[in-house]
Amino acid sequence: MTAIVESPTRTPHRTKRTYSRWASLVVLCAGTLMTILDGTIVTVAMPAIQSDLGFSASGLAWVVNAYLIAFGGLLLLVGRLGDLVGRKRMFTAGLAVFTAASVLCGVATSQGTLIAARALQGVGGAMTSAVVLGMLVSLFPEPREQARAIAVFSAVGAGGASLGTFLGGALTQALNWHWIFLINLPIGIVSWLAATRVLTPDRGEGLGKGADYPGAALVTGALMLAVYVIVGAGDRGLTATLLLAALALALFGAFTVRQGRIARPLLRLRLFRSRMLSGANAVQVLMIATMYGFQFIGALYIQRVLGYGELLTGVAFLPAPVVIGALMLGLSARTMGRFGAYRVLLAGLVLIVAGMALLSRAPVDGSYVTDVLPSLLLLGAGFAAAMPALTGLAMSGAREEDAGLASGLFNTTQVVGGSLGLAVLSVLAASRTEGLLADGAGLVGATAEGYRLAFTVGTGIAVAALTLAAVVLRPGRK
Repeated sequence: MTAIVESPTRTPHRTKRTYSRWASLVVLCAGTLMTILDGTIVTVAMPAIQSDLGFSASGLAWVVNAYLIAFGGLLLLVGRLGDLVGRKRMFTAGLAVFTAASVLCGVATSQGTLIAARALQGVGGAMTSAVVLGMLVSLFPEPREQARAIAVFSAVGAGGASLGTFLGGALTQALNWHWIFLINLPIGIVSWLAATRVLTPDRGEGLGKGADYPGAALVTGALMLAVYVIVGAGDRGLTATLLLAALALALFGAFTVRQGRIARPLLRLRLFRSRMLSGANAVQVLMIATMYGFQFIGALYIQRVLGYGELLTGVAFLPAPVVIGALMLGLSARTMGRFGAYRVLLAGLVLIVAGMALLSRAPVDGSYVTDVLPSLLLLGAGFAAAMPALTGLAMSGAREEDAGLASGLFNTTQVVGGSLGLAVLSVLAASRTEGLLADGAGLVGATAEGYRLAFTVGTGIAVAALTLAAVVLRPGRK
């Protein structure tokens, strides 16, 4: 009798709570998708931007670099500030800043305006991205539901990165490059309105409990300088690069010393005592370096060696988000529940190694179907397996009060890994191509050889990620 009376009253409450949490996940994914799309949508439109605004080859790089430096440099700071002032406040404020900056990018008519607006976009992107994982693990504390939520979030992120290449080509060719930024206006407004209504407010700890402003200045300066060193390595001499790298390390050192001595640090160094958190972040640097390098070099191979145009290049990458979305949403959570995140991560990294190894033999007279598509499918499947597992392992090593900071740290290593992969692989490819051209080789053949070298080195980086994950993240290891 009692059970019959209580059951109808409890079920609607549970249903409403479940609906609210999954609605919150949709909002978080929508806001994140906008920032992730913007990271790749601009790459295909770069030639059009250069032609319209008169950028030099070196100046054009700052359309990307300005975003990366602001984004990567601020992630750790705004992740901690999200813990202090409330993650919902930080997320919604970030959406507003990013949307406004997108409009400024879209109406830019000069080089300086576009670069400044891209930097402001990086600020807004950091504010939204840094707190998302912390909000997600708080919404879904139960392991099985958390795995499903992380799989959905990772699918949106990974698919959005690949989808950006297609949208960039389509919008640039159908309209003009301004629309790759202006399209964010309706998305941003809808996401902001939904976030203010759906996301549950959180009070945060208060700025008095950890607002280490000198420490914030040190780590933000160190991160921005580190990203600047990485993304601009190909444009400077070795001496200047080493000096800037040494300065970045000195700032990191000063920050670390300060955090160990003050009562209320910005970054609690105990985070790095977690083997899972530290190990997962190290593995992510290598894995993302491989994937970002593949995406950039792979697009160039399709365009400059196979002869595809902008729109066809975007279409050629579409199988990747399809595979990633299908596997992440359909299999990731169940697979991790059955085999464990560690085994799923290793299987995904093995697929990534195989995909990069196939690309390392891409010939000058290759074809998309036989020389690119198989690797694209392997890399998509591998990333679909590895990324949710790696995210779950990283966040499992953080306490609830450190979730925002751990989220910011995880996103920071993504930016560092992506920047590192782009810088290293693109410089290697360019150097190899220039050397062959100097020896009298043909342009297409020399270009293809440079890309093969980059893919070979990318394979080695993926092997290093697999080895590190197998050793460091093994369950039960003390």
